[in-house]
Amino acid sequence: MQVSVETTQGLERRVTISIDAAQIEQQIEQALSQESRRARIDGFRPGKVPVSVIKKRYGAAIRHDVTGQAMQRSFYEAIIQEKLNPAGAPALQPGDTKDGEFSFSATFEIFPEVEVSGLDAIAVEKQVATVNEKDVDAMIDTLRKQQATWKETKGMIKNEFRVNLDFLGKIDGEEFEGGKAEGFDLAMGAGRMIPGFEDGIMGKKTGEEFTIEVNFPEDYHAENLKGKAATFDIKLNKVEKPELAEVNEEFVKLFGIESGELDALKAEIRKNMERELEQTLKAGVKEQVLAGLIEQNEIDVPAALVSQEIEQLRKQAMQRFGENAQNAPELPDELFTEQAQRRVRTGLLLGELIKVNELKADDEKVKQHIASFASAYEDPTEVLEHYAKNEELMNNVRNVVLEEQAIEFVLDKAKVTEKEVAFDEIMNKQGAN
Repeated sequence: MQVSVETTQGLERRVTISIDAAQIEQQIEQALSQESRRARIDGFRPGKVPVSVIKKRYGAAIRHDVTGQAMQRSFYEAIIQEKLNPAGAPALQPGDTKDGEFSFSATFEIFPEVEVSGLDAIAVEKQVATVNEKDVDAMIDTLRKQQATWKETKGMIKNEFRVNLDFLGKIDGEEFEGGKAEGFDLAMGAGRMIPGFEDGIMGKKTGEEFTIEVNFPEDYHAENLKGKAATFDIKLNKVEKPELAEVNEEFVKLFGIESGELDALKAEIRKNMERELEQTLKAGVKEQVLAGLIEQNEIDVPAALVSQEIEQLRKQAMQRFGENAQNAPELPDELFTEQAQRRVRTGLLLGELIKVNELKADDEKVKQHIASFASAYEDPTEVLEHYAKNEELMNNVRNVVLEEQAIEFVLDKAKVTEKEVAFDEIMNKQGAN
């Protein structure tokens, strides 16, 4: 077998392989003979179909299959011989048979050579925060709002009130599509409407009719409305204000605290908030570490791996449509390309970091990770047993822990500063993202 390797562009390689044509012909004859013993053709006894008949009927297909298998085998022998590491399936192109040699080419991408460096140049700001009593009280207020009842009021509209209204939008005195509604419920402060709409309603009362002037944002989704000045004729049908749920035994039991004790609810809330805070802080550090790795280590990424990652991201996005996924529009590659490239880069860099430094998932950290995850469930023991019996789930956890250990490895060498931040500042920032 003769092999030549050519760099076509970037990570793409074209391997030209020549193999003994007589070997392929011999394999084709063997395949024809085997098929003659298996074939069932009218007019011939089972196992007695002449090879000439098989060749006439199935010869082209058998030649195609045998040649394809020979190319696949020879390709894998060639990449081992040449020490090439393909990043995706090859495109095989049959060539000619000349001087007893059958030649073909295989075009594919290889994994880039990765060398991770510059860890000491990565700057990470590690935010430090705690959950205090004020944060817990604020969460209880949020729960009270979620359980609020609505009471009609004749007073002026304020933030967090609920308004039922009719409106009619116009641009240059003409109505426009989507600019009219009757009996529309609007939660004040939710930010559902364009800027200026809620401001124009604030302070008004039930029964009032008036006109407001607003401007559609320049980045508004409807092309014909971008940046346009508009008026809205508004009639307020009903105004309701929230009456927060009273914090009592009944309220506490709504959240699974059978004792009905407020202190028990606060303890549960604090535990959940601390777990969420820890996850958010770790995610922020991880994001900075990965960004630093990419900045310090420029590498080419195989298009084949990026395409695979785009497909994964597209599937995840389609799942969010739920039952409406079948009717959802086809999501173009461009929506995911940048994120996919980033994922592939970070995967290659972390993989090399783990390999070179011989990092292994710490068994104790694996147990802690599962225990932390299980604690969010009603029966943590059942979750722990489920994981213990499922090797695939255990491997997933090991991979997560190994990635966390790689992040810690980088942090030990990076320039890390700490900054104290309030709990609500961190969580509000996460919500905005």
